[in-house]
Amino acid sequence: MIVNSELIAGQAIDRTVVPAGDYYMKVVKAGQTFRIVDLEGNQAADTLFYNADDTGERYSAVDTIREQGNVYLTSGTVLRSSENNAMLEIVADTCGRHDTLGGACATESNTVRYALEKKCMHACRDSWMLAVAENEQFGMGKRDITHNINFFMNVPITPDGGLTFEDGISAPGKYVEMKALMNVIVLISNCPQLNNPCNGYNPTPIEVLIWD
Repeated sequence: MIVNSELIAGQAIDRTVVPAGDYYMKVVKAGQTFRIVDLEGNQAADTLFYNADDTGERYSAVDTIREQGNVYLTSGTVLRSSENNAMLEIVADTCGRHDTLGGACATESNTVRYALEKKCMHACRDSWMLAVAENEQFGMGKRDITHNINFFMNVPITPDGGLTFEDGISAPGKYVEMKALMNVIVLISNCPQLNNPCNGYNPTPIEVLIWD
C-alpha cells in the first residue's frame, strides 16, 4: 500500500549514501524512524535486522509472514523477530511491496544459478560478512547471517508456488520508511547483483536517513 511520509529529509539527524555493492551497519534506537531511498531506481537493498541489546534475536521472515498473513511487506507491516517480538513497523512506502522470500545472492548461488565463472563475483553475503568483520563491537559472525528482506526487489510468486526474479517495480526517489520498536542493528547490503534483473543489471546507490 502506498503511503507517503511527512518527514523532511533536511531534518534527518543522519544521512548516508551507500554505493552499489557496499554495506551499511548502524544502530537505530527505539522510537527513531529511518528511511531507505532507491536513488536511481530498480535497485535492491538486502537488509538484516537484529535486536541491538541481544543479537541472538533477529528478524524472522517466518514469524512476520505468519502474523500478517501476507508474503509481501509494505506500509502497515510489523517486522517480527525470531522471538515473535515486534521489531519495526513500516510506516511509509512509496514502492508498494517488498520481498522477504527470495533470499540474498552468494558466490555459491551465483555458481548454481548462472555459471561457474560467476562464483567470484561480489555478492550480498560477502558484504554482510565484511560488515560484521569490520564492526567487531557487535560481536557477530557468519552464523548471524539469516533471514533478510529485499527492499525494492520484485519476486513474484508463480501459480505453482515458485519464485521468479523480475524487473524492479521501484523508480528513482522511491523509499520505504520504518519506525524502530526496539533498539535495532540495521545491516544492509546494497546489492551488487549483475546477473538477474533485480538491479536492472546496473547496481546503483541508495541513501539511508534517520530521524529522532
